[in-house]
Amino acid sequence: MFKRLPFVLCLIYILFSSWACTNSPQTNINSSGKTDSETVGAHPSWSYQSNIYEVNLRQYSGAGTFNAFAKSLPRLKEMGVEILWFMPINPIGVVGRKFTSHDLGSYYAVKDYFGVNSEFGTMDDWKELVKKAHDLGFKVIMDWVANHSSPDNVWMTTNPGFYKRDSGGKAVIPNGWDDTRKLNYDNQVLRDSMIHAMQFWIKESDIDGFRCDDASDVPDDFWKHAIVELRKMKTVFMLAEGDKPSLHDDGFDESYPWSVMNIAYGIYSGKTTLRQLDSVINYDDSTFPKTAFRLYFTTNHDENSWNGTEFERFGEDAKAFAVWAFTMHNSVPLIYSGQEIPNKKRLKFFVKDTIAWNQFTFASFYATLNHIRRSTEALSADASFVKLHTSKDESIYAFVRQKNTHKMVVVLNFSKQRQQFMIGNSIINGEAKNIFGGINEKLEVDKKFNMEPGSFLVYDYDVQ
Repeated sequence: MFKRLPFVLCLIYILFSSWACTNSPQTNINSSGKTDSETVGAHPSWSYQSNIYEVNLRQYSGAGTFNAFAKSLPRLKEMGVEILWFMPINPIGVVGRKFTSHDLGSYYAVKDYFGVNSEFGTMDDWKELVKKAHDLGFKVIMDWVANHSSPDNVWMTTNPGFYKRDSGGKAVIPNGWDDTRKLNYDNQVLRDSMIHAMQFWIKESDIDGFRCDDASDVPDDFWKHAIVELRKMKTVFMLAEGDKPSLHDDGFDESYPWSVMNIAYGIYSGKTTLRQLDSVINYDDSTFPKTAFRLYFTTNHDENSWNGTEFERFGEDAKAFAVWAFTMHNSVPLIYSGQEIPNKKRLKFFVKDTIAWNQFTFASFYATLNHIRRSTEALSADASFVKLHTSKDESIYAFVRQKNTHKMVVVLNFSKQRQQFMIGNSIINGEAKNIFGGINEKLEVDKKFNMEPGSFLVYDYDVQ
């Protein structure tokens, strides 16, 4: 489900923390006095340098099935994809659907938490897909909708107390989503039943975790208990669609940096500035646990369908922002179905609207990003981060990541003009490989950079 912090709240963040741009420290220090790179959270060991690929199964192929998607696994493996996130695979409710003609319903109106949507195939098909994915080295997480269900979910009849009620006794519709009803976490049996349902999918199909929809609207104490119980079965990766620090106290590995993204969306259009982006990132860093992973992206199913494609949002800077998302600190980044083409249309949400797969123009670009994340410790989510000031900070966003003997310097031109500038920090000194240029360069503090609009530089160092 689409859930973001409103833009006005982001502005409050900026006003509250605007001093941070010029007075912030250059490394993230936690309460114990250690940098991020010295503090390791209890995340699955395979997740730190990984990436996530969101699968919109309905729109992925003409058939839109598990078996049809399985044919894409070798291609995605070659592209360096590691974690497959499947949007909900459960049966979809009929009551409350937005349209009557050709409406297949919202993935997020779950009719049966223990079932498989026949649109996609059978339980056996799902198990076979997970097995094939595991055999190729992928991890698999499934979307889980714990805040609400469809009005015709079996629980509405068997357990009416599982639902929040208004003063008239009617089940509550959350957030104007007419095809859903709000679940009642004051009911202990509902809590136990929801945990049991999540455990069912780990036991039956050996999935590796969950992306939890609208996680902020589900009580923290439920998540704390649920995640403990799930991790008794397996070391699962937990991704929360939410932007509040307490989700990480609950046990989630990763959350959405909506406040940061809302500012990033306005850079290309000129509605926001890089100074504002710095401010909200600094505020985010000061409020979230230092070991928290953050899901940076340029698009996802909500953004694409409801707010515009990555090209509508980021224009000619789309690739530069993708580099930013893949190299930012604390990030385990996201690729959405079709970005490797790239897909330049808004995919319909409730009806069949198959992605037009063709030339895969961006596949090698994302393969490079995935490869450097896996091969370079400097892009581990827990690697250190130093923001670099340049002579053109209003246009250039630059930073350095480092862990152990690996260092990366990232320089991005987010302006619409060619920029000439200097970084003026000796941290860039040394022999470096220009990842996208394919050459080795010697960088020095007095180097004059010349960058075209929307261009990017990523330098890889071996630190002796």
